[in-house]
Amino acid sequence: MKAGLIGTGHYVPENVVTNHDLEKIVDTSDEWIRTRTGIEERRIASDDMNTSDMAYEAARDALNEADLKAEELDMILVATVTSDMGFPSVACQLQERLGARQVAAMDISAACSGFIYGIVTAKQFIEAGVHQNILVVGVEKLSKITDWSDRNTAVLFGDGAGAAVVSNVSEGKGILSHELGSDGTGIPYLHQTDEDHIYMNGREVFKFAVRQMGESSLNVVHQAGLTKDDVNYLIPHQANIRIMEAAREKLEIPVEKMSKSVDRYGNTSAASIPIALSEDVKAGRIKEDDVVVLVGFGGGLTWGAVALRWGK
Repeated sequence: MKAGLIGTGHYVPENVVTNHDLEKIVDTSDEWIRTRTGIEERRIASDDMNTSDMAYEAARDALNEADLKAEELDMILVATVTSDMGFPSVACQLQERLGARQVAAMDISAACSGFIYGIVTAKQFIEAGVHQNILVVGVEKLSKITDWSDRNTAVLFGDGAGAAVVSNVSEGKGILSHELGSDGTGIPYLHQTDEDHIYMNGREVFKFAVRQMGESSLNVVHQAGLTKDDVNYLIPHQANIRIMEAAREKLEIPVEKMSKSVDRYGNTSAASIPIALSEDVKAGRIKEDDVVVLVGFGGGLTWGAVALRWGK
């Protein structure tokens, strides 16, 4: 048995906050944000919209694309660092709201790498023959832990959710290779403070991300027995256009073969990769038999990458 993605979905809040809007509340400018990050706007959830609400919308979209009923799910995994409450998990809330059977449900905390951790975890259950259909969601409401007076972080983050159904696929398709890692010595560079805000040492995180995104992308390509020339599409974590470009250049693929949504949504952490993936699939940018590389990094410091061949 081989595990692959048979359906994707996403949801972003309606409220758009532009760089010009942020100019009014912090000492920054549209030009400064765009040139350093590539971000032009982001979506911010309303006070009455919780993380679990966004997860539900993305999950329904993914189930619909997979032509699967919630009752057919064998497990629910949700990658998030902004759950509605300390416990229960968003995954348990999602199980109840979707009307899924009383299957295993748990959250995964790996920050922006969370969705990669989720689909790699799902892969193990599928290929071991334990489960058939696993829902993996990456979702964040980062606006509730953003310090809107901090010009270094307030401009970076947004809210949203992305989802995928991991299931059995035919031989030759699906997840070909993966890499997961962590380095706890990087905790001081990116973490949640005692005041429940995001702290980031931008310089150190940038250096780490530029190196790790490129290395991990190449590693999973080689592990899959492929070369850079075999890669059809790259979906990097949508954190910063300069970091994304470094990964693209490492794989030596043309700019039109790299997913880009950071300009519209900012950094949505665990939701970033699945939102981009879902949009690209729906737009027809990812085609049958395409080799796709997903790669991300996040607080922990964590990182993860997957090479897969698209199709059922």
